[in-house]
Amino acid sequence: MMPESMMVLEMAHKEMQGLLTHMEHELQKIRTGKANPQMLDGIKVDYYGSLTALDQIASVNSPDAKQIIVQPWEKSMLIPIEKAIQVANLGFNPMNNGEVLRIMVPALTEERRKDLVKRAKAEAETARVAIRNIRRTANDTAKKLEKQGVSEDEIKGLEKEIQNLTDSFIVRVDKTVEAREKDIMTV
Repeated sequence: MMPESMMVLEMAHKEMQGLLTHMEHELQKIRTGKANPQMLDGIKVDYYGSLTALDQIASVNSPDAKQIIVQPWEKSMLIPIEKAIQVANLGFNPMNNGEVLRIMVPALTEERRKDLVKRAKAEAETARVAIRNIRRTANDTAKKLEKQGVSEDEIKGLEKEIQNLTDSFIVRVDKTVEAREKDIMTV
């Protein structure tokens, strides 16, 4: 393969890998029945006038499968953190004991589990569509190479490689969401 062809393939691979990583991160935010500190990822707290990520101003951990403990590095931040968690509308009601926030993670109902599975599947579908868009962009770039003098056979080979790459990433998306679905549905 010519260097230009390799660059197209590498770029597509890099973009698809980034997309898969992003999807995995988004799936981690979908809660299962077990408490997980990542459930609070994305929560921003008013820290002296600027919105700051929760994990930048507090320690967040999960001592067991039913609770999350948030321990701010400054006690004055307990109330703003508590408000931020409530505003995030995650269905949590933090308990403030003056030292830490204790969040009891309620068990999921069957209906709620099914809703979360739907959300996970929607996330996977979004990733599949984005992977196909990357494939289209890579194929368009490959066709432009033909105009720059790259042989037709080389382009056909490149398009086949792009399709193989696309197929492998779609399989990885499917396996990832399948594993997450199993986690969500496990009581």
